[in-house]
Amino acid sequence: MTNLSATLSRRDFLKLAGLGLAGAFLPGLSPKAAVNGLYPDQEGRVAEKSISVYDSISFEGERVNTYWRDLILPITGIYVSDDENAYNRIWYRIGDEGYAYSGGIQPVRTVLHDPVFDLPPEGALAEVTVPYTDARREAKSDAQIAYRLYYKTTHWVERTISNLVDEQVWYRLADDKWKDEYYYAPASHLRILPEEELTPISPDVPNYRKSIEVRLSQQLVVAYEGSTPVFATRAATGAQFSTGRYYTPKGEFITYHKRPSRHMAAGNLAANGYDLPGVPWVMYITESGISFHGTYWHNDFGRPRSHGCINLSMQAAKWLFRWTTPVVPPDQQYVYGFSGTYVEIVE
Repeated sequence: MTNLSATLSRRDFLKLAGLGLAGAFLPGLSPKAAVNGLYPDQEGRVAEKSISVYDSISFEGERVNTYWRDLILPITGIYVSDDENAYNRIWYRIGDEGYAYSGGIQPVRTVLHDPVFDLPPEGALAEVTVPYTDARREAKSDAQIAYRLYYKTTHWVERTISNLVDEQVWYRLADDKWKDEYYYAPASHLRILPEEELTPISPDVPNYRKSIEVRLSQQLVVAYEGSTPVFATRAATGAQFSTGRYYTPKGEFITYHKRPSRHMAAGNLAANGYDLPGVPWVMYITESGISFHGTYWHNDFGRPRSHGCINLSMQAAKWLFRWTTPVVPPDQQYVYGFSGTYVEIVE
């Protein structure tokens, strides 16, 4: 990994973490550019029910506007608040209007792609590259909407379909939750992930020398090679909800079951249940379903707020997925075994 401390100040590192980029540098964008300039087309999707924009970098400021879920806003700056007691000090500047707390805003972009017609027989993994796209029950633009698929979620593409009526090319996506269920999304809204992007990280390091520590009191995940920390990221673990307390269990585990994409659903949607297609980079550590995974329904890492899983940013989850064992080959939708990378969860 790149040594962040050699190029970035602590405030810059916090800003990178606010975009989910700490430890995950992207092609064509240096860490400094990510902090100071952002992408020219950097946007934010409102991930919470609503967010407020203030005239200063503080909840004590005057509220100047309110935006509702799935509205897309321009992010024109990243700032660190002066409140050193806050678990998340990152705020975004919204256009020229004011400042919004980052926890309820998913950083997104809009990048369109040419469809891939020559898919492997077993299909291929793809990620959404627009703030959201509506997947439909049939490969046509006026068909019933099945799900809204969000930025950086991952899905298994198993067929490319051209609809000559609406001049649209669609991908047929396999739903791994419900047998023989499919939905269709515009091909231009998804990127087929190349094999080199799925290759293992540090494959020369023996698995017995890799380990992960989850510190619940700090909401921190640290990956080690031997005794050397090589990656760290903030997390969001089990929390108290109106329907009960959801614990992230303490103890020793392994990442024995891994899926690059998972449709997670449980409970009553009206009472804190969830139905989340395309959850990316899933690493299960218990048979009851506790896992590390990428998160698109909030950007509020550093405090408990999950149903027991270890919520991570998309980039952090992808890094850990590639670094841990077992390795999931690009042509497979999951690997389930009796070995994996050691995980210790402590208070």
